[in-house]
Amino acid sequence: MKVMQDPAIWVFDSHCVLCDGGVRYTLRHEKAATIRFVALQSAEGRALARGHGIDPEDPTTLLFIEQGVALAKSDAVIALSRHLNGPARLIRLARLLPKRLRDVGYDIIARNRYRLFGRRAVYTMPDPRHRHRFTL
Repeated sequence: MKVMQDPAIWVFDSHCVLCDGGVRYTLRHEKAATIRFVALQSAEGRALARGHGIDPEDPTTLLFIEQGVALAKSDAVIALSRHLNGPARLIRLARLLPKRLRDVGYDIIARNRYRLFGRRAVYTMPDPRHRHRFTL
């Protein structure tokens, strides 16, 4: 008998243009359509963030929950990359670097994401065939 696992959950900042690009990349390059996308600005996203010590009003990281384990910062990005084909697979090599160094790089990008990539007032939903995988 095959045991069904809960889908991985990516809690993403729906106002962040960089995060939006990451979501769209993931939809195009997933090995299997197994990730649920939860906007940080949704009630579920806010609850998940708070439950894992992230301020939904001032998020400093994405949150990736897989098999009941919540991951943040570079650990979350590396875990997410394991679900992907394409060039993003190379992100897994980052695990060879010390976590502290990876997270410093992550923090620099996270702190400057709106200034570098932009901010949206409203999230633009990807292709309608993916709508059932989103909580906005």
